[in-house]
Amino acid sequence: MTGNKAKNKLGKQTLLFSNRPIVASGGAIVGVKEGQGPLSKWFDMVLEEDTFGEKTWEKSESKMLKEAVKMAITRGSKKESDIEAILTGDLLNQLMSSAFMARDMQIPFIGLYGACSTMAESLLVGSVLIDGGYVNNIIAGASSHYCTAERQFRMPLEHGNQRPPSAQWTATAAGAILLEGNDGLRIGEEKPLIIDHNNGNPVTEKTVCVTHGTLGKIIDTGLKDVNQMGAAMAPAFVDTVLNHLEDTGRQLSDYDMVLSGDLGDVGKKIAIDLLADAGVPMKDLINIYDDCGVMIYEKEQDTHAGGSGCGCSASVFTGYVYKRMKKGELKRILLISTGALLSTISPGQGESIPGIAHAVCMETC
Repeated sequence: MTGNKAKNKLGKQTLLFSNRPIVASGGAIVGVKEGQGPLSKWFDMVLEEDTFGEKTWEKSESKMLKEAVKMAITRGSKKESDIEAILTGDLLNQLMSSAFMARDMQIPFIGLYGACSTMAESLLVGSVLIDGGYVNNIIAGASSHYCTAERQFRMPLEHGNQRPPSAQWTATAAGAILLEGNDGLRIGEEKPLIIDHNNGNPVTEKTVCVTHGTLGKIIDTGLKDVNQMGAAMAPAFVDTVLNHLEDTGRQLSDYDMVLSGDLGDVGKKIAIDLLADAGVPMKDLINIYDDCGVMIYEKEQDTHAGGSGCGCSASVFTGYVYKRMKKGELKRILLISTGALLSTISPGQGESIPGIAHAVCMETC
């Protein structure tokens, strides 16, 4: 006997959000190196120094995330008491950055770990809670810090160990999004705001809604090199893209932008090859697809294969993509944050690197 199909399920892995949760506001904070990159003007805050005035790198990352959360709440014209849950994650053991941020804010907290896929994961889970009518206001976010991740997953910075060309640079960044229940606004309906945060002028912005989410599954090709994260995650990204397109009946050309979380230069090239082999037109891949890890740094910044970390896709989406959607420059995007689910001890035990990728579709009129 087979069970009844869920009414809001498309195909095997995609969820349809019929109530279309609203992406109401956001905050993106980045470190010094990220502030020197091509997206600098889009971020809400660039740190003057990566300690952020704290005594440890871990406290610095937690403070970044807390400030990004507060920024999203304030810009959404909410008070902290209005927020019914915070859904965030990071790369540290026991979600240290997120847990201590939530401890200080005293808001109900759900810690999520999807490695660098955490931003899409938090948006997806948050949209389920809002679409189901369980909450009206939640925060979804993620953070990372170069100095915390390096000493946990690789070597202490003091060692000055050399990185191969395929290695990526963990972004010092945090992004937070306020998700609201849809109170009758139609998708794409314009929402008047008092000021533009960049120039102080009165503006009318587009309403951005979450319409679909595709749950990823772990894809493990047996790769064990921790300096090849992009290659390890690319197959999972491709699997999620293909399943999303099949479930929704769409093509890549139905989107203005499709973003992978942080495959970097190496992983992006692999993803393009695999998607082209699967029949996705190369012109669409060239014109529509990009990667947050490639976008966040200039090649001259010596990050080798590009950016990585939970904060990479969190800050690029919140700072750059979301703001372009509110302006009406992008009408439909697919964010697919990618994660390598290794631990600090699994490589030493001879384990391979499992990859995961979750997708969230957001639209305006």
